[in-house]
Amino acid sequence: MAQRFGGKFSPDPGAGPETAGEAETPPPRGAYHGARVDPVGARANALFLPAVLLVFLSLGSGAVSMTLGLTAAGALALAAWLLREGLRAEAAYAARRVARRPVLPRKMLASLLTGIGAGLATWRSEPGLLAPLLYGGAACVLHGLAFGIDPLRDKGMKGVDTFQQDRVARAVAEAEGYLSAMGDAVRRAGDRRIEVRVEQFQKTARDLFRTVEEDPRDLTGARKYMTVYLMGARDATIKFADLYARHPDPKARADYAALLDDLEQNFAARTRKMLTDDHSDLTVEIEVLRERLQREGVRLD
Repeated sequence: MAQRFGGKFSPDPGAGPETAGEAETPPPRGAYHGARVDPVGARANALFLPAVLLVFLSLGSGAVSMTLGLTAAGALALAAWLLREGLRAEAAYAARRVARRPVLPRKMLASLLTGIGAGLATWRSEPGLLAPLLYGGAACVLHGLAFGIDPLRDKGMKGVDTFQQDRVARAVAEAEGYLSAMGDAVRRAGDRRIEVRVEQFQKTARDLFRTVEEDPRDLTGARKYMTVYLMGARDATIKFADLYARHPDPKARADYAALLDDLEQNFAARTRKMLTDDHSDLTVEIEVLRERLQREGVRLD
């Protein structure tokens, strides 16, 4: 569906007295702050084409040939899907300073399935072992060279309590569910400016998530933000979207925008407080270390 483009320098004929409350609190970030490009590009999507072509080429063959062709097509399609998911998991891993390696090596499994699919497709037209092994091995190696392998090590996990990290992961997953529900609900309202406003709030909330992931000790103080406040924001978004879709009420729009402003300011303030507390803890550790060194007779100028 077409959407009106909006931004700082874009004309906005709908602006009026009802949006004055939004103008009082200008967004502190640009429209593209925190924007991420989908790691799944044309190369990965193009790998579905061989599976589709193989299905059509196999339908008019004999029973054995058709079975091999459809099995090969299934392996190639599954490999393409696993590659997409592996690329997204790798991008999420790279975006975090503290992250665990993916549990399932999707990209490596995609390379293996691509080799199996290519081998079965070759066996369909050229029975034997040598040709399928050669073609399948070449396809597997070339796929791995083209897309790489999955991350095989945890990142920034030394000294981190894995139990606390698991608690954080569950809390973040629950909070991401609330943000996703907000995004899905606000699209029903059909107001592009409100959609952009929700996206800005989501970025601020995810800054809080990243801070908690890097220091799981912050989870206790941030839990109500990630559960109670986001749950209330989700419910308010659903009610606003349903009301605004039936009857575009400027007052309801202004009230919802004011709610987003309050939520964003509170989430940003909580993130800053956690970062300040972390800095204070570091200062205390440095002072304690200096005192110990001085007691040992080491003087720091």
